[in-house]
Amino acid sequence: MPRATLNEELKLIESIISAHPSGIGIAAIEAEIGRRRGDKPNRRTLQRRLQKLIDAQRVSTEGESIALVYKRMSGSVVSASASMTLTTTATAESELYVPVSPAGAAIRDQVRRPLMHRRPVGYQRELLQNYQPGATFYLPESLRRQLHEMGRTSANERPAGTYARDILGRLLVDLSWASSKLEGNTYSRLDTLNLIELGQVAKGKDAIETQMILNHKAAIEMLIENADEVGFDTFTFKNLHAVLSQDLIHDPQASGRLRRRPVDISGTVFHPLALPQVIEDCFMQLLDKAAAIPDPFEQAFFLMVQLPYLQPFEDVNKRVSRIGANIPLFKHNLCPLSFIDVPEHAYIEGTLGVYELKQIELLRDVFVWAYERSCQRYLAIAQTMVEPDPLKIKYREALIQAVQTVVKGLRQPSPAVIAEVAQDHAAEADQAAFRELLAAALQQLHEGSIARYRLRRSEYNAWQHAQDQA
Repeated sequence: MPRATLNEELKLIESIISAHPSGIGIAAIEAEIGRRRGDKPNRRTLQRRLQKLIDAQRVSTEGESIALVYKRMSGSVVSASASMTLTTTATAESELYVPVSPAGAAIRDQVRRPLMHRRPVGYQRELLQNYQPGATFYLPESLRRQLHEMGRTSANERPAGTYARDILGRLLVDLSWASSKLEGNTYSRLDTLNLIELGQVAKGKDAIETQMILNHKAAIEMLIENADEVGFDTFTFKNLHAVLSQDLIHDPQASGRLRRRPVDISGTVFHPLALPQVIEDCFMQLLDKAAAIPDPFEQAFFLMVQLPYLQPFEDVNKRVSRIGANIPLFKHNLCPLSFIDVPEHAYIEGTLGVYELKQIELLRDVFVWAYERSCQRYLAIAQTMVEPDPLKIKYREALIQAVQTVVKGLRQPSPAVIAEVAQDHAAEADQAAFRELLAAALQQLHEGSIARYRLRRSEYNAWQHAQDQA
């Protein structure tokens, strides 16, 4: 069956909702689409379609979390303005794309063919085996030079992770939002900002979407906090997966572990590896080759190609590749890759080109455009940034330990406690200033920021409970 256009999908969803005046949940909508079309839609894509109908005032919601249902807006006649909004939105999405090379355009045309006209393929191990670090390059030398020119920052001679820490507040919001958006998350950037900085959960959003944003934030902080230690090794990537997949995959035991069972990917004729031993062997080979690549941009793009293609984890593989691709950029103090403004379908089609054709040109077009966009944003921001407080830099690790002392010890953040803890973590001449830093950190601490201080949710909740009981 030819793939439905966006407008056709929206009309189908709206008709299903209209048939249930009292409201219908997303799982029921998903099942009904599967019954009518013969295949279930991707859940995150469906969430985005529903959000478009809400934005166009064609559909409303009632309830929250698992009790959330969708209803047709009251009134049997749809206004011309709402209809125009829906059509315009569909048209705009179909036109949004990144500039592509002739090779990229050819790949795009091939992966847009109906599934029935695309040949089923399995994982081809030679794509990984034939890659030789330092000799094989997905990014030509001229392109690598261009990326280095774009991504160079003033922090290139400073310790690893310095530049990422300088723009941490903006990066956490941008990368968490943009990477989640590529998974169909409907949080807006403002919603993401409020969640990360204020701990405010957006109304009417699925709990899964909220968790996805918070997981991204924790993963980014983990990599930046440990920029000297993280790398292309199993410890880093298993823990990265564990953080990104927390409370989001069906089997909690699969979080942070390599896949032990076969998986299918909707919307493609690609079938990933099934044998656990082969998956493990390829995973180790992938990381060893990535670690041996001399250029940070080649490392980043190699990971974006090879890790989703291997599918070493049960789910969340593309998220691991996007956040993991920033490891070499963080370590070399290059401008990070935030994926801001990347069209979802361009990214998906670039990935499909690897899955089904073993061709990287379209994904490379997306990667280069996305990086240029990120550089424009962060290098412009850097010009207006206030110089970081030297005291915060000096006592950065001490502040983390001090916050841990108060929280893990279930102590009240009183002036006396703060003064006592400060004595053990700062020089006498800096005591007053450190007390202010510690008091502010404790006052601003919330569930969305605990990873910054390497705290567990259970430790934070216990501390909050102790305060409530005091």
